[in-house]
Amino acid sequence: MLGVIRARTWLRYSEPLLQPWKEIETVLTDVKADDVKVIPVPKHCDWADFMVLATGRSTWHVKNIAQALIYKAKQKQRGVERMMLPSVEGQAGGKWIVIDSGKVIVHALDEKARAYYNLEGLWTPGGIQNEHDEDLQKALVKVRRKNNSKKPAQKNA
Repeated sequence: MLGVIRARTWLRYSEPLLQPWKEIETVLTDVKADDVKVIPVPKHCDWADFMVLATGRSTWHVKNIAQALIYKAKQKQRGVERMMLPSVEGQAGGKWIVIDSGKVIVHALDEKARAYYNLEGLWTPGGIQNEHDEDLQKALVKVRRKNNSKKPAQKNA
């Protein structure tokens, strides 16, 4: 009997806490999240099937997006299952909040953080070309200055 209970518990935990398309889409539409994008995670990453990116207009809006998703996950669970809530990071700051609900990872970011971190460029195949790539390369490459001084080099004796 104990083996059956453990098997059921394992099956229950392996299911995502939020159903990927229907529930997340409705919650994000209800809280009026901007620029929602779904990015499939490459097959070599077994920790998630896809990521959802949503933009909030302010830190309060980003926190509201995260709270709405957590509330929806709580509504689905009953009794002992309530212990399996999504993992949430970044709620204190409110600029970038990550909700990990199993096979779906939701990133709620404000506009500046979304532009700065460019998660679409990191996770899409081939990446999105950033217009600041040249500036970044110049900043990372150490440029040696020529020695234009008229003084001859000193010889160490």
